[in-house]
Amino acid sequence: MKAVMVLFDSLNRRFLPPYGCDWVHAPNFARLAGRTVSFDNCYAGSLPCMPARREMHTGRYNFLHRSWGPLEPFDDSVPEMLKDAGVHTHLVTDHQHYWEDGGATYHNRFSTYEFFRGQEGDAWKGHVADPEIPDGPRMMRHKLWRQDWINRTYLQDQADHPQTRTFDAGLEFLATNADQDDWFLQIECFDPHEPFFSYADHKKHYDPDYDGPHFDWPDYKRVDEDPEVVRHARDEYAALLTMCDASLGRVLDFMDEHSMWDDTLLMVCTDHGFLLGEHGWWGKNVQPWYDETAHTPLFVWDPRSADAAGERRGALVQTIDFGPTLLDFFGVDATPRMQGRSLAPAVARDEPLRGAGLFGSFGGHVNVTDGRYVYMRASASPANTPIDEHTLMPTHMNARFAPSELADAELLGPLPFTQGAPVMRVPGSAWGSSYAFGTLLFDLETDPDQQNPIVDDEQELRMIGLLLGLMRATDAPASQYERLGLPLDGPADASHLQVRRQLPQAEASRRPVPRAADFRSEWPSVNSPLRRLLDDPATRPVLERHIGVLPERLTRMLGDTPLVRLATVNPAFGSGLLQAIDDDLAAL
Repeated sequence: MKAVMVLFDSLNRRFLPPYGCDWVHAPNFARLAGRTVSFDNCYAGSLPCMPARREMHTGRYNFLHRSWGPLEPFDDSVPEMLKDAGVHTHLVTDHQHYWEDGGATYHNRFSTYEFFRGQEGDAWKGHVADPEIPDGPRMMRHKLWRQDWINRTYLQDQADHPQTRTFDAGLEFLATNADQDDWFLQIECFDPHEPFFSYADHKKHYDPDYDGPHFDWPDYKRVDEDPEVVRHARDEYAALLTMCDASLGRVLDFMDEHSMWDDTLLMVCTDHGFLLGEHGWWGKNVQPWYDETAHTPLFVWDPRSADAAGERRGALVQTIDFGPTLLDFFGVDATPRMQGRSLAPAVARDEPLRGAGLFGSFGGHVNVTDGRYVYMRASASPANTPIDEHTLMPTHMNARFAPSELADAELLGPLPFTQGAPVMRVPGSAWGSSYAFGTLLFDLETDPDQQNPIVDDEQELRMIGLLLGLMRATDAPASQYERLGLPLDGPADASHLQVRRQLPQAEASRRPVPRAADFRSEWPSVNSPLRRLLDDPATRPVLERHIGVLPERLTRMLGDTPLVRLATVNPAFGSGLLQAIDDDLAAL
């Protein structure tokens, strides 16, 4: 038995022809759909990138206990379980987060692995002098932004691109081992994650006449760019997806040429999607996990169900099912800690795997769907507390926990899924504010684009019941129930309804972004650069009185940005708050 997973990052299903897109050039995804089973109700679970990969290893949700981080000592790992069962597991990837502090325990679970450098702000080539960077609308000018422009100078030829080299290595493994048995290959491509860097051969399918500012890496924020700039960014994403499509086609060609469909499982999937102007937003993480980010594409070929080729499935499946599917295919038992199930019955006959699915990110909305309704539960208060990390691996994405973060750490446990090991409970923090968006309920049958949240007490109470069932099955910590305003034990009742109560902030979050033209332009005003306002001893107290002390990391990245543009990052920066700040600055 043999298995191949092709894992893309940030693949928005609505840009794929098999899911209804008619303008993106992706013939190999269409070809793939004709050869496999396409899932119409696949959802992410723990988000974003590394939490999703932790699910792929462990087969269980993790975002209620932990933010972005490595595999824990008590975690199951499907690649390692396969390796221990005699299956050679090989990873080829350009996903640089594996080599950062918050991802450093994943790749070593494979038998062998290869890594290709240069994606995003990968700390690859060392240049002391700053690179030449074109002007553009991007706000966050952090070190990743600088490093990416250095990396690009080494990627002028498509053959040198890390995506190309990753697929080259995957095909090399296939050529070397196609006639062998008992192996699993994971071809993992960072694309089409931002920045949307591709080549003329891919861009030719889209607008060739654009002459606006350079823009292929949107910030995670509200859209305030001109419409033609927005269209250009969507075209740049589509061009990179076209490049991914060509790489996918190389794998399909190899499987055709070597008759691998008879004994090889193929899974083509992603961790999450990406907002490209939908809902008035770019990116992910800082806004609710809308359909474009949480509802993901999935294609599966299982040679045991060959007669299902080209069919579609409506079963509700999730990322936690990927690992158990591989275990089942190779005849390895799943562990009792795994919440996911093998996709095989759904592939064969659309057998339901679950009645509801849980998804979200640490400290954000906790979401549940039954395939029709999506319920997004926000924090019960603006404080969004308590939030606690539960870990034995205190690292963030690209840094260790600071000693100050660990000052209040407590040793707890063991928890039901930690195999007898205690864990540290450490006060945590969230990226963004779910409270600012309110609790939301959508009916995808009548509103598939999630444009009109509904107020329906009966449906909300039903969805709260589904949410509580999944949280309890996941051994969610007590702090999550308190943060969300939900009962730790017993059923929910009318006192726990939150959609109607939080409707004001939900409506406020959808109002147009405040414009610079609505405020004074002279110094000091909200149109002044943030750094200058913070450096001036007269104006700094005004900002701190209204918005508190901004993190130094944020002010470094946004320093030259006018204060008014913070409204694009956080809906709490509405017109009323900005006007109050502007009035106080004018009074100085």
